[in-house]
Amino acid sequence: MTERVFVHIGLPKTATTYLQTIIWSNRDALRERGLVVPGEERRDHLWASRTVREQRSHTRAPEQHRTAWDRIRAELDRSAGTGLISHEFFAAAATEQAVAMVAALAPAEVHLVVTAREPLGLFTASWQESLKNGSTTPMADYGRDVSVRPTDIWNWRTLDLRLVLERWAAAVPPERVHVLVLTPGAPREDVWLRFAGILGVDPDGIDLAGSFPNTSMGVAEAETLRRINGRLEGFTKAFDKGVYLRTFLADERLVPRRGESFWPEPDQVEDCRRRGEAAIEHLRGAPYDVVGELEHLRVPAELEPRRSTTSVTDAEVADVAVDLAATMLGDVRALREARQQEEPGQSRGLRRLRQRDWRSFPGRGSSTK
Repeated sequence: MTERVFVHIGLPKTATTYLQTIIWSNRDALRERGLVVPGEERRDHLWASRTVREQRSHTRAPEQHRTAWDRIRAELDRSAGTGLISHEFFAAAATEQAVAMVAALAPAEVHLVVTAREPLGLFTASWQESLKNGSTTPMADYGRDVSVRPTDIWNWRTLDLRLVLERWAAAVPPERVHVLVLTPGAPREDVWLRFAGILGVDPDGIDLAGSFPNTSMGVAEAETLRRINGRLEGFTKAFDKGVYLRTFLADERLVPRRGESFWPEPDQVEDCRRRGEAAIEHLRGAPYDVVGELEHLRVPAELEPRRSTTSVTDAEVADVAVDLAATMLGDVRALREARQQEEPGQSRGLRRLRQRDWRSFPGRGSSTK
């Protein structure tokens, strides 16, 4: 039975994907060093978070999804050393859900790890992430309230460090809460080295080659994706969003355009400032283990000039869309040529017939409005 379990709950958009990629690609090496990452695959921690947060749709999910939390706990029960559970969606848990999760891990001593960054960059990045998950909400309307629902992720419910810590306070005492503050401009491996230090794991020799940082879209590219989301039909499954919206469209085709950076609206910037100040005061008022500089949670007084999302014109969106269509046409051709090479024995007539079958292209969505 593991003596301690670290539960890494995000926040979202605080190098969580980067850290989780390292953790899962080095899972065997970490186990040799006494750190157990339970589960059959990385998504088990996502599915476990849905059970903990009592997501209604999860009750209709496949058995593999519904049983992930039980399997994680069972593996920790039969393992020695220290356990690690990591998914940023745990940050949305209600107080009673957090208490129940920690109780379910007993008698292990549970520690909370919260990665954090200044709220303005976090807010801007989270809006982009919401677009990659199919949202159509304009930036000017984003984050205007704090949701009371543990199923709402892209909201101040998970982005406001103080609110997250207050909800989890009844589950884990502050001396067992580790807040890792990201350092702006630091080498990307810095966050891994400090994360490993919290876990008590020797980071030497851990392969970081497979890790990567999430990169942002430009303002026109983000607005184009937002409008595309409004035209999509049938892209409601997590697989569709992850493969087609996030990876194929956003990360692989829109991000490489290296578009212009942007800020939220002025009142949203000021809201981020207030939340950053409140988080700093909260952390100073309790014996949390803070790894990093509290000042890095403060939104800078002077910001470099950047565009607003409301300044994007239809002409700019059309330019991005035309370029995207040309790129994707090349994708279709390359895919078909690859398929022809895989099936060299088929007749020319059958090959032509397949070339006319647009439904055979796995990147094509349902009909659009």
